[in-house]
Amino acid sequence: MERAEKGSKHRMNRNRRRFSDRGGEGWKGPIVDYKEVELLRKFLTASSKMMSRKRAGTSATEQRAVRLAVKRARFMALLPYVGI
Repeated sequence: MERAEKGSKHRMNRNRRRFSDRGGEGWKGPIVDYKEVELLRKFLTASSKMMSRKRAGTSATEQRAVRLAVKRARFMALLPYVGI
């Protein structure tokens, strides 16, 4: 019985979203922006590599948006290309 409760608890956490709906229901904008440096740093490792989807907990669409935002932030010198 404990195992069933533990499994159902795990399923509840799996449905949690990394990004909330930022602009409401009808908003069709970017999930993440390159200017949100503190948010983007959460998706980088200590050596400034991108985290995998599995480790970061993002969907494919979210991961593409994060990847594009990180690349733009690196080009604008808001994030480093390599770690220290």
